[in-house]
Formats: sequence, C-alpha cells, structure tokens
Amino acid sequence: MVKDEIFRAYDIRGIYPEDIDPELSRSVARAMLRMLEGKRIAVSMDVRLSNEALTKPLLDELVAGGAQVWYIGVAPTPLMYFTIAKYGLDGGIAVSASHNPPQWNGYKLCGKEGKVFGLGEGLEKIKDIIDREDFGAATGGGIILEKRNEVMADYEKFIKENSRMERKLRIGIDPGNGTCCGFASGIMRRAGQEVVAINDEPDGRFPSRDPEPKPETIKELCSMVKESGLDFGVAFDGDGDRAIFVDDRGVVLGGDRTLALFSDNMIEPGDKVVYEVSCSDAVKEVVERRGGVAVLTGVGRSNLENKMLEVGARMGGEISGHMYFRESYYFDDAFFAAAKMVELLSSKGRKLSELLEALPTYTSRLVEFNVSDEMKFKVVDAVARNLKKRGGKLITMDGVKLVTDRGWFIIRASNTGPKVKMVAEGKDDRLLEEMLKAGREEFEKAYKEVSAGA
Repeated sequence: MVKDEIFRAYDIRGIYPEDIDPELSRSVARAMLRMLEGKRIAVSMDVRLSNEALTKPLLDELVAGGAQVWYIGVAPTPLMYFTIAKYGLDGGIAVSASHNPPQWNGYKLCGKEGKVFGLGEGLEKIKDIIDREDFGAATGGGIILEKRNEVMADYEKFIKENSRMERKLRIGIDPGNGTCCGFASGIMRRAGQEVVAINDEPDGRFPSRDPEPKPETIKELCSMVKESGLDFGVAFDGDGDRAIFVDDRGVVLGGDRTLALFSDNMIEPGDKVVYEVSCSDAVKEVVERRGGVAVLTGVGRSNLENKMLEVGARMGGEISGHMYFRESYYFDDAFFAAAKMVELLSSKGRKLSELLEALPTYTSRLVEFNVSDEMKFKVVDAVARNLKKRGGKLITMDGVKLVTDRGWFIIRASNTGPKVKMVAEGKDDRLLEEMLKAGREEFEKAYKEVSAGA
C-alpha cells in the first residue's frame, strides 16, 4: 500500500526507496493519464541520484498510455511549468523533492497552464486512483519528444522580453549543485551580466550545502558577495523554484523582505500584491504606502497562485523565497525573480543595500521544531484551541497566528516535511524575544498535550 503521508499539500514526497520507488512512478504516470483531459504532458527531473530509476518507468507508462511526452530532462521545475503554459500542454510531472534532503524524492504534478494539483485541488483524486488501481487499459501509441533545446531557447527569449537588463552588474550565483547549475549563470552571462558562480556543478548528493538555501547554509555566498564587491548574490534551492537574495553587504534577505523591495519599486497605485501569513508586516505597509492593495493568503504555491488569479495580482511572495509574477504565468520561478532583481538594480542605479534602507524594518525569526507527520497537525490544532481560550486576535487561515500590538507569532505545520514552523515578529529586538518566548511556550504546551494523548 502507498503511504498516506507522502501525499502532501502540493505534491508527493518521501524517502527513496522506502516511500518513493519505481512502482510508484508507474502508478503516478497512469493516474495522471486518467486525470488529465488530454495526453500532451511535460516531464522534467531534478539532479537527485534516484531520478533515473524513477523517471524511466514513469516515461514508459506514459508512452504505454498513449501520451505525447515533452521531455526536457534535468531542468528547474519552473521550466516544466513554463513548458505547459507556453505550448498549451495538458499537464506535467516533475520528478523532484525540491528543497528536501538528498535521500528524498517525489513528484510535482500539474494540469493545464501549469496549475498545481494539491490536496483539495486534484491530488486527492490522484491518490484515490492510485489506491484503487483504477488506471484503465493502456492504449499504446505514445511518443517521447526531446524538447529541452527548444524549450530553453524559448525560455531565454521569454526572459529577455520580460526583464530589462539595461546595465551590467556583478552577480554572485549559488545553485547549490541543483538544477540551476549552468542554467542560471549561462542565461545571465548571455544577457551581458558578469557572473561569479559557486557550487555550479550538478550533483545529486548536494555536497556543497543543504538543498534549502537559508542564512546558515549560504554563508559562502554571503562572504563572496561582500569580499568581492558584487552587486548582489542569489542562491537557489534544489529544483529552482526558490530564490534567496544577498545584498552587496553580504546580508541575507528573507523572501518577505524581497517582496517588499519589489513592491516598493515596481507596483503602481491600485496594483494588488499577495503575501502569506508568515510574512512581515512590512509587506503590507510598503504596498499600501505605494497605493497598492495587500492581499493575505495561506502558505504555498496553490494558495498564492489561486489568490493571485482571483484578484488579478501584480506579484506575490512567500517568506521562504518563492516569488510569483503576473508576467511569468503566476507560477514561482526563482530565475525569473533573479532577472527582475537585475532589472530593478539596473533601472535604479543604486546599491541594493541603499534601496533596502527605504523599507520599514521589523525584527523577525523563524524557528523549526522536528515533529512527525502523524503529530504535526494535531500539535498545531492544540495550539489553536489553547489560544482561542486565551482570547486575542487570531488568524487561522493556515495554522494559527496570534497578533498583538507588540508583535505576533504564527505556528503552522510544514507542508513539505515532518516539522512545525514558528515565525515571530516584534517591533524591536526586545519585543521579538517576547513573541518567541510566548510562541515556544504555546508549542511546548501543545506538544506535551498531544504526546500524552497519543
């Protein structure tokens, strides 16, 4: 039996080969053939060592089911989304575990226009098809079209048309041995930028750093940008849908600060910007002072994508580094975000650190607690129950967020791994510590309650 816990909020993820194996690849392919209205399907994979073992049976089943596969090989997941949207395909599959550790793998599944199949939006139907083995008979007659070169050429043209790189900058790039290796540095150089790249060789063991770019994992990039006098740096996650930026002083920007920066310099009055519940209050403040409308939603691609489409947003973003733009079909594309950063700095002619000084500054911190997939939602539910008894302003669209006049904290279950995440923000360092202390106490209380009842 397929494990229920591998079906996460936006994709299928688990450890290879205990949770994810070649037989599951066959089942995923056959389920997608049942799910999609047509059979023109884009397929990509990231650099993980298990990908060949997982991708071949997936391709075999798609061909046996009569699909026309647009195969782009090892590529950033956003390139798979782009392929669907650009050429009007029926859907796509990326064999990837995104930013998870090397032993993980999985599948990101999409329908038309690259719209993600998440739980509540199609993934539960795919799970049901797999559980019941309701695949139908193979029809044969499928074909694999090698489309990488064509797609790459069109994507590069798309970048050129949608980002004005008017001035040559000096850029530090850290793909972390993931799918953006060669891809990001190559496009930037061909666009006339000077690039200094590290960890730019694909390697599914991720020997240079963790696939998830965080301040503690990208210190080499920070040092390089500062010591070499670069204009900015950018680190990508394992499959290229997250971008974490570093300013010219070597300081890491959270995704929410990047969104505030873009909003402060790119939106027009009336433009809508979508941000998620763990983003800094600075985003709302900046958007509103620019005459825009800040729209709150839950964490994750499907929430951001759906809300942006609903309100016709100009852009959106997450604290984790996922950035969304109307020009890029509303999906999260880390390289497109990097190209827009070049456009911004080119047009302003000022240092990134100087532009950041114009933003309101709040003090925030992310804390992660290791909690099993079986317990994490129960713990968050317990936190919510306890906070409701206390009273106060609560936001419960994704986890539970307590808002006070001194700051706030949010506690929510990770959508991608066995963790509970807490973000706290205060108006200064002292108030941040108060929020962190209060949040930790609520988590620990809830964890003990759930553990005692387990």
